[in-house]
Amino acid sequence: MPEGHTLHRLARLHTDYFAGGPVRVSSPQGRFVDSVVVDGRYFDRATATGKHLFHHYEGGLTVHIHLGLYGFFNTYVVPDGAAPPAPVGQVRMRVDGAGERGEVPGGPGVGVVEPGAVGSAHVVDLRGPTRCDVIDDDDVAAVRARLGPDPLDPHADPERAWDRIRRSTRPIGALLMDQKVLAGVGNVYRAEVLFRAGLDPFRPGTSISEAEFRQLWDDLVAMMAIGVDTGHIHTIRAEHDYGDLPRRGEDRPRNYVYQRDGWACRVCGDEIALETMEARTLFWCPSCQAGRARR
Repeated sequence: MPEGHTLHRLARLHTDYFAGGPVRVSSPQGRFVDSVVVDGRYFDRATATGKHLFHHYEGGLTVHIHLGLYGFFNTYVVPDGAAPPAPVGQVRMRVDGAGERGEVPGGPGVGVVEPGAVGSAHVVDLRGPTRCDVIDDDDVAAVRARLGPDPLDPHADPERAWDRIRRSTRPIGALLMDQKVLAGVGNVYRAEVLFRAGLDPFRPGTSISEAEFRQLWDDLVAMMAIGVDTGHIHTIRAEHDYGDLPRRGEDRPRNYVYQRDGWACRVCGDEIALETMEARTLFWCPSCQAGRARR
């Protein structure tokens, strides 16, 4: 499932592509029946909270998108006068930025964006989302109210997350993945931020000090911002970046522990461990993150 930085990056890109003009919205697959409600309207902006993406339109209507495990966008650049490519596969929603083109004929993460040019328009195709429907402003507020603070939101209140963590006996590794505690943190950032802090993922929230929580929050803010800017998760500090093959192949981004089970820890040389925590795979270094009271 894409982590929060992916949704914030999509929000930034889609605002750049579509804001300030009318767009054509269709459902080649036929399942997004509400597409007719926003088709032809002016696209105001796109925003994100945690793993939720919102396309805001004139008149207070919003398309709410949750990519889930299998959802992703493909993006195309279409020169003026040209027709967009035919949808490939089960496209739930197509957004065509060339509002004057007329009828629109009827892809985990961000698709490949080909170079654009002056006199071109963007078209994005959404495939396989968990959710894609039209909601109003009250519904948007309700979705956001159910979520914890988002490290990528400059107005977020980390005290809300700290208050829940310090009162909980659940492991800190599970709390970081709970979207009601922190919005947007997924398995990669969970594993990497705990390693960078030297924290045992099995420590209960009640044992985490405020200083330790602040370190986690500040580190998430910094790391996830890099993800928004670059489109890639990069968690390695310069002193530990040896340029080796970090996970399972040359195309994998470098990291400390995520998907490195059985490999030597970059810092201590001991073996990275893999365990299951609340039905999710956990990667950690038992030496660098020592301190667990063994079950």
